[in-house]
Amino acid sequence: MSKKIMIVDDDPAIVKYLDTLFRDNGFATCIARDGKDALDLFKTQQPDLITLDLEMPEEWGPRFFRKISKSKGFHTPVIVISGLTGIRHAVPKADAVFGKPFDPDQVLETVRKLVT
Repeated sequence: MSKKIMIVDDDPAIVKYLDTLFRDNGFATCIARDGKDALDLFKTQQPDLITLDLEMPEEWGPRFFRKISKSKGFHTPVIVISGLTGIRHAVPKADAVFGKPFDPDQVLETVRKLVT
């Protein structure tokens, strides 16, 4: 069974790009357009990894991360992918951080390391 990656981003172009990148490389995906929707999706889909944008409507990425990290037994790897400056400090417990634009090969390599 394919590992599932949850893409949390409000930019349709980034979502489409990441969705295609992950699916073309054998991963399943689920998509949330903001942190609020991501909370519900996280509970129902139980992803193996999350890619997380920081600046989104409704619920910012760091707040979403704080909420899910308080879940009992939380251990889902999180990769921050954002165009904001200073992103390394926004989610200090993230497993990896990439600025936009990002190198897709580096993102894939990191995903593979974290979910296998």
